Amino acid sequence: MHNGEAAGLVSAGNTGAVMATSKMIFGMVPGADRPALATVLPTLTGHSVMLDVGANVECKPHHLVQFAIMGHLFSKKIVGIASPRVGLMSVGEEESKGNDLVKEVHHSLKKVNLNFIGNIEGRDIYNGRADVIVCDGFTGNVALKTSEGLIEAVLKLMKEELTRNMQARLGAALSRQAFRRLKKRLDYSEYGGAPLLGLRGASIICHGRSNGNAIKNAIRVAKEFAEHKVDAMLTAELNRIDADVNGSEDNVQ
Repeated sequence: MHNGEAAGLVSAGNTGAVMATSKMIFGMVPGADRPALATVLPTLTGHSVMLDVGANVECKPHHLVQFAIMGHLFSKKIVGIASPRVGLMSVGEEESKGNDLVKEVHHSLKKVNLNFIGNIEGRDIYNGRADVIVCDGFTGNVALKTSEGLIEAVLKLMKEELTRNMQARLGAALSRQAFRRLKKRLDYSEYGGAPLLGLRGASIICHGRSNGNAIKNAIRVAKEFAEHKVDAMLTAELNRIDADVNGSEDNVQ
């Protein structure tokens, strides 16, 4: 892969090992400091991309700005959203809310040519308000694992209630198709795996318990990533954004 023999990597192995191997083999695109682990989430209006969800526990402001660019391109080229709305995860919608990291990132994202909609809160993850959700790896991983646990618990509770008595079983039988569609929308295998963005190649990290459908979709995403040349586009975008941010700061000085 380092010699250009392959454009992508798909693995259901240990996340840390796959990230380290991918970074060593592919290398980072020029202008990107760190790779970001992204995930595609179902929302009330379609899908959203959240990053970082675990690759970088501690981040600096420019890292999150780069993550925003990565998520924008992935959402546009792979998810198929023409003008992705980029939201910054915080503890309040107001610009003044959040820690120092969030406040500085908010200030920087206002300068770049992105469809930045400002801060969003945890309750906005699934309502479709943002197409790209930007956060540090610590926050993203906690949000992702909480979501996974909640979805699993809700599905189990629904199953318990729908099999509690004969009347409930009858109602479940009549609603079987609707429940199947809901389960499919929440099924991780429909999204393949978590792309590691910022590399000179496509690296898709699948869940350890991935089934055939998940691997198939992960390969599809890697193929689309390579066909759209997302890594080359990211290089150009990072250079443009760097000029926008530094240019604005130079004008102020």
